[in-house]
Amino acid sequence: MTYNEKMASVSKYIKTLQGRAAKSRVYRKFQLDGLEIAQMLDDEKHKSLYIKLAKTNSTQRLRELARSIAENPGVKNRGAYFMACLQEPKKRK
Repeated sequence: MTYNEKMASVSKYIKTLQGRAAKSRVYRKFQLDGLEIAQMLDDEKHKSLYIKLAKTNSTQRLRELARSIAENPGVKNRGAYFMACLQEPKKRK
């Protein structure tokens, strides 16, 4: 195999990997819930955090909180405000 053939093979493999990364792989309900919460809060950069929260917490509570924050036009950083509101009850204990 020549150098050019190897480089063509590597290039093809990289394109295959990029195509795989573009596809969404949601296998469980909590993954979908976490992704939808991230979209509501316009914070898809931290979608893995929301997926983890959806796995360990009540998704109904998380969705209600995210929806109320998303509807509030005065909140600039929705993700940070969501996390602060989520931690609030724990601080009171």
